[in-house]
Parts: sequence; structure tokens; C-alpha cells
Amino acid sequence: MNQLQVIANELLPVYETDRGERIVDGRELHEFLKVSSKFADWIKNRISKYGFIEDDDYATVSKNLESGGKQIEYILKLDTAKELCMVENNEQGKKARRYFIDIEKRFKSSLFIPSYMIDDPVKRAERWIEEAKEKQVIETKSLMLEQRVAEYEPKISYLDQILRSKGTVTITQIAKDYGMSGNALNKILHDERVQYKQNKQWLLYREHHDKGYTKSETIDITRSNGDPDVKMNTRWTQKGRLFIHEILGKRGIVPVMDRQQKLA
Repeated sequence: MNQLQVIANELLPVYETDRGERIVDGRELHEFLKVSSKFADWIKNRISKYGFIEDDDYATVSKNLESGGKQIEYILKLDTAKELCMVENNEQGKKARRYFIDIEKRFKSSLFIPSYMIDDPVKRAERWIEEAKEKQVIETKSLMLEQRVAEYEPKISYLDQILRSKGTVTITQIAKDYGMSGNALNKILHDERVQYKQNKQWLLYREHHDKGYTKSETIDITRSNGDPDVKMNTRWTQKGRLFIHEILGKRGIVPVMDRQQKLA
């Protein structure tokens, strides 16, 4: 990131590296968001709390000060900056997030010709399909992010605190305890209006986002046919596991262990 150019500066500077990565200075974002806590405390807290990974989501740079000391600066990828804006949940955060999204649209429109501007009917249809796929991925990512943000801000109780300290498990692991497949359990949770399917991805209904049932992470992937997509890895907390246990109990479905004990 030695060579940078400013590509937008309406609200705060957005830079582009010589590798085409769009980035934001963490300290400048902190100042724009008008966060009350000190920058170092704020950025370290957000990195730890939301699981940002160095070199994937951000980079650190050591800066020499006139006093002879050193200061650590944080360089954020644009997606990381957008997520930080969203979790701040204030007017400044909303403004900055919309600004970043508009910048992405601006660059995207300069690289791709929209389908309605293509004369060739075959190429126009092909581009329309690409646009539909892109729209679906963006919508899914937005819903995933909404769920992740709500998961990170649960209503804390003493019981929650105890349960959250324990490990998480996959839906397949929970299903195995009841002698069923992960697909079968997913269908039950869908029937019980716990989750729904969006772009081949199971997502919780909004009413369950902040209950502390799940912990999720999103990753960008490329399908075998070259199409971009997004995937969310969701793991269930012990509280979520108890929630599922109650749902299955009402259906008369008991764990394999309990069935074996009754037969013994």
C-alpha cells in the first residue's frame, strides 16, 4: 500500500492502493463517527468484539512521532469500514455507510455496462442474469450482516453470561444428538418459523437475532462456475441448543441418549 490515490473525499477520504483495494484510515473514520472513546480503545475493542482479522479486514502501520515515540495506525478495507459504521448505529454511522456504498456503486457502474444499454439481445440477457445474481448476493450479505450485528449486541442476563462462556456447535452436531440429519432439523426450524432460506442460505428471522442463539461469520466465495457469492457459517450457542431442545420436545422428539436410558 505504498502508492495511494484519493478516489473520493466528499465526507472523508477513501483511498485506492496500487492493487486496486479501496481503504479508509481508521483514525479518520473514528473522528468522523464522533466516537466518545479514544481511538486506540475504540479500534481494539471493535476488532476483538467483531472478530476482524489482520491482513484480511485491516492492516496496521507504525508511524514515527516527532517526540520520538511510535503510533499505530489502522488501515481499514472498505467492507470493514462499512461494518464499523453499521454497528455504531448513529446518524454519523448511517451517513458514512451510505457514502461508502455509493462509492462502490460509482466504481461498479464504471466497470459494467447495465443490461438495458446493450443492443445485442443475447448479451443483454446474459448481463441481466449477472445483475440478478449480483443483486441477490448483495441482498443476502445485507441480511447476514444484520443478523451478525444483532448477535453481537444481545440482551445480557446472568444465565446468558454463563451460557455464552461455553462452546458453540453446528446444526449437524445438534441434529446428530436426536438421530436426525442436519437437513431434517433445518426443515423443522423452518416450519417453526425460527429460520428461513435466502439464496440457499439459512438465516434467522429478525425476532431471533438478538437472543444469543447463534454466532455467525460471513465469507465471500466463488462458485465452481466463477460466479461470486457469499456464505455464512452459523454455529449455535448453548442457549440456542436449549432453545432447539425445547422446540423438539414439544414435537415429542427426544435425544438419542434419553431414549437409550429409557430402554435400559
